[in-house]
Amino acid sequence: MKTQCLKQKPRVGLMVPSSNTVMETDFHRELQDFCSIHTARMYLVDTTRDAELEMIEQHAPAAAKDLETIKPDLLVFGCTSAGSLFGAKYDAELCEQLGKQAGAPTVGVLTAVTEQLDLTAGTRLAVITPYIDELTRSVADAATSGRRELVVAAGMGISDNVKLADPTPREIVEFASSHLTGQSFDILLASCTNFRALEAKPLLEDAFQVPVVTSNSAILEAIRRRFLDN
Repeated sequence: MKTQCLKQKPRVGLMVPSSNTVMETDFHRELQDFCSIHTARMYLVDTTRDAELEMIEQHAPAAAKDLETIKPDLLVFGCTSAGSLFGAKYDAELCEQLGKQAGAPTVGVLTAVTEQLDLTAGTRLAVITPYIDELTRSVADAATSGRRELVVAAGMGISDNVKLADPTPREIVEFASSHLTGQSFDILLASCTNFRALEAKPLLEDAFQVPVVTSNSAILEAIRRRFLDN
């Protein structure tokens, strides 16, 4: 039997908080046909500003260095809220540093989110997250640009990172309905890579009749643009 020589798929190095249980599942489901996913974990238990800073400073460099050994075609920094801690530019600056350690171009989820929002019709932004208020506000502020007005931002108040994945898609819609009904917005961001928002996306779009961007949908689209449009 003749062996067929197949070109190797592009390799994506994915850096995730160690307690994230959603992002890898979404990536493998959505990207398996055209790239391979290789994960390194950054220790994180609590979803708080201080814990995320510790993750970035103490654990992210090692994760990037580990992924350098697979010679990735792209590195992804997979934490929306951590990328927003010092404003929208911080995510890009952090990814530049991590990319040097991994020897690969790097994109952060927050950067992908703002790019996807820019590509989506709508100027009045609503934001939902599973986070505590401080991180919800951090992401909302970073996602607001000169052409977008923040109408409302609501978080579920969860600070145990592994529990961010607990709300079901239906519960996410119920939470959004309880906080957003009656508000005038024309685009919705459901933020957090460890939130089952990608599964909830069609339900949210049906419930509110507006475009919905999620952390994982945005980074997945950024990866598709990079590899499928070239």
